[in-house]
Amino acid sequence: MVASLPSHLQKPDFYQSKRIQLTSPILHIGSSVSRLNPFEYVQTDKKVYLPNQEALAKGLLSKGGSFFNDYIQTIEERRDITSLLKQAFGNEWWNAKDTNDNPIFPKETISQKLTGDRITDLRPMIRNGMGQLFIPGSSIKGAIRTAIAYHLLRHADRYQVPSSRRVSAIEETLREKLGQLNPYQQKFLDDELFMNSLFSEFQLTYQNRRFSAKGPNADFLRVIKVTDSQPLIEDIMTTKRGQKIPVNLSVVAEVIISTRFSDYLAKYKASIYAEMVRNVQTEFTLSLDTEMLTWFQHQKGMKLPFNNLDELVQICQEFTQEQWDYEHDYWQDIKNNPKASGKNLDFNFIREFYESEKCPYGLRLGWGSGMNGTTIDLLFADELREKIRDTCGLKAPGFEAPKSRRTVMNPNGEIKFVPGWVKFKSLE
Repeated sequence: MVASLPSHLQKPDFYQSKRIQLTSPILHIGSSVSRLNPFEYVQTDKKVYLPNQEALAKGLLSKGGSFFNDYIQTIEERRDITSLLKQAFGNEWWNAKDTNDNPIFPKETISQKLTGDRITDLRPMIRNGMGQLFIPGSSIKGAIRTAIAYHLLRHADRYQVPSSRRVSAIEETLREKLGQLNPYQQKFLDDELFMNSLFSEFQLTYQNRRFSAKGPNADFLRVIKVTDSQPLIEDIMTTKRGQKIPVNLSVVAEVIISTRFSDYLAKYKASIYAEMVRNVQTEFTLSLDTEMLTWFQHQKGMKLPFNNLDELVQICQEFTQEQWDYEHDYWQDIKNNPKASGKNLDFNFIREFYESEKCPYGLRLGWGSGMNGTTIDLLFADELREKIRDTCGLKAPGFEAPKSRRTVMNPNGEIKFVPGWVKFKSLE
């Protein structure tokens, strides 16, 4: 008989732990607010400011007159507040403080503006409770989870993945069910098809006793803990050659969304503006409870894919290499288009970025990852990936999935950056 896991049962304190340095050329992790209203940010030619709303309200009230009421009306009409700020606080409104001497525009919410265009649709990056930019541990762990699922399915024989959960069986079910489910069912179809089996169909054995577990308690990724990163605070780093480089530079940049025509000529789709971080350098801690890992036994005999942190990092690297190879091939096929709806779609810098055959990065996070970085879709046949995209996303019949890409422009109007690629370096 299988016993229930006692609530007082304490797992042994036995961990492998690594302090990891994370670096990235440019990164955007979305927040709970997908885009800001015009009154929620202020822009000048060179900077973008996000006010502390409470401090701003106090500051306007302290100025008397109709400033606060005008502010309320501006919000209701969803208008820009720049002229109101100048009237209330003067030409250097960005230095204003409230009655408690709190800055209305805190330093950590000010970004360099990398575009000469007027921003009309700003996508903010996630911040912690102190208003500082950071990378949530949940974002890193989510990417690790996808990498593990990909690895298990790619090496199904090695890990004795149940036949009903292998790629061929998943493809067969997808072809049968796609288009017959409502959006809610489609959203959670991967859990039903394979994710629950790969991660949660386990029994736990502790001190020679077997325990049943359900939900999160049965998920073997309980053994992995990922902390939030340290805040992404702007600083100056000195290289070994004595060169000074800004790190964790908060910027607002123009992100080009592009696709292609049938002859592979690049096609301009849209521009959006996002708060991003350039030259990311931060740290987080990755921990593995190796004792707890021995508790988990899959109900259908599947083997666990790693025993230590080095093997886990290698699994992430393998998944990242697969994405890198696919992106390299995509950009090799795309042709520049200097006259694409007023945009010069010159992707030479992007092709140069993907020049190396070996991927120099350890994972891909946040914006730019797309369906290939957040799902196991690269394991599927091309035509099935297209069908998934056409059913669950924006239709693009006859084109590869995904069809569109996000790239980032520098201040000179050159398409220079690819978001999301991160490197890991153990500091211990």
